[in-house]
Amino acid sequence: MSPSTAPTDSGLSTIASIHKTAKSTLEPRLGIDPRALAAFRIAIGLVVLADLLLVRFPGVTTFYTDDGVFPRSTLAELYPAFETVSLHALSGGVWLQVLLLAIGVVAAVSLTVGYRARLATLVSALLLASLHARNPLVLNGGDTILLSLLVLGVFLPLERRWAIDAGSRADDGDSRLFSLATATILVHFVTIYAVNGALKFQSDSWMDGTATPRVFQLEQFVVWLGPWIAELESLLVVSNWVWTALLCGSVLLLVVTDRLRIALVSSFIVAQFGLAATMRLGVFPFVMVAALLLFLPPQVWDRLERIADPATVLPSAERPDAGLEFPPGLRRGARTVRSVFLVAFLVTIVGWQLAGAGLVDPPSSTPGELEDASWSFFAPSPPDAYWWYAWEADFEGGETVGTLVDEDGKLDRPPDAAARDPSVLWKRYGSELRAAGRTPYEPLAAYRCEQATDEYDDRPESLAVYYVEQPVTTDGPVGEPSAERRLEYAC
Repeated sequence: MSPSTAPTDSGLSTIASIHKTAKSTLEPRLGIDPRALAAFRIAIGLVVLADLLLVRFPGVTTFYTDDGVFPRSTLAELYPAFETVSLHALSGGVWLQVLLLAIGVVAAVSLTVGYRARLATLVSALLLASLHARNPLVLNGGDTILLSLLVLGVFLPLERRWAIDAGSRADDGDSRLFSLATATILVHFVTIYAVNGALKFQSDSWMDGTATPRVFQLEQFVVWLGPWIAELESLLVVSNWVWTALLCGSVLLLVVTDRLRIALVSSFIVAQFGLAATMRLGVFPFVMVAALLLFLPPQVWDRLERIADPATVLPSAERPDAGLEFPPGLRRGARTVRSVFLVAFLVTIVGWQLAGAGLVDPPSSTPGELEDASWSFFAPSPPDAYWWYAWEADFEGGETVGTLVDEDGKLDRPPDAAARDPSVLWKRYGSELRAAGRTPYEPLAAYRCEQATDEYDDRPESLAVYYVEQPVTTDGPVGEPSAERRLEYAC
């Protein structure tokens, strides 16, 4: 070996050593087991399927057609950009909505079973984005998290295991897959928890242990086991501190490995199922559980596969050669574009979260409605009141009917405020309507006019929509509810 080549060889050896050390450090933390990707694919496919069939389809006429509470004219006035890009806004009739929902269901089933998984993920993401754009007033943080995970899922090999179209690559061992895509989805998910944890420190109620007890007095959220849990104030105070500690420790998901990571992931999963059993939050808890599966290390999946009957695990199958080879230059270009997108996505989504939480200043070009956007979930402070909507209709003969007052003429405080919101979509719609102007109230009033006409066999002359609010403390409702008339509408 000549003297001139020795330093070069030494330098290459050093670089290789650094690369090996970095990979051995990062791979257990930012890599994902192929079976975890498969479990995530199945879980996220089932979540999309449930969202479409159990949440969206029952409210398709009410919330996604021109005959409902949010016609396309209202969408165009409030959100002109969304009205332009949404496929669901091409028609105001129910037929298009049902057709697109049916296509979405097919894509979700295909994603779940792993048939053309990448295409199914892309179609699911595009249709979900279009559906969200059709009516932004019925969305919550869980919906946007679901969409973001689907977008990132397009860049992940979700079909590696437990899929109909799994290729021979499924037999290449169970080592973690480590790439920019795996790192992006894991960091993105942890950011959601970590920012929420940081927001908790801006709140006196979270810091003194009263936030969770107060949340469980918000009747439009609390369902199923929630009313029973609401009576156990000591348990709720403990839950307040445990949940805050978990959120603040969420960054450890990117640090610890093996048993410590399993314990941390298990704690979050138990907490999310606790939310699902006590509060009406739509798909949010289930989306978070699906994403948490990505963090489980190989030993978990090894044990599950040993327990499972081999006949229940989809076998790997050789995929026929597509016979299509792209030139090396084109493949390199595609990888570059993919990497640029993932980096831009992560920087944008993390920056959006930090700006929404007030931890950094948003760019001057950021639209005002996005500056407050973040997945805050009762942070920094939970509401100090719950609310519902009431209406009164006046008929030509002088009769007044409606839901505002009871038989004694007092404001009718429902025994369960959730009963006034018959579905998750109604609850979300009511929450967003609180800060809205006159525009979205007009189609709501027109919708109530039609309901009153059908119920009383006579069309009202006018109908008033009221926003009713009931203050609460950790001990429950305090004082009397107050009503504010939001709109007087001529039927």
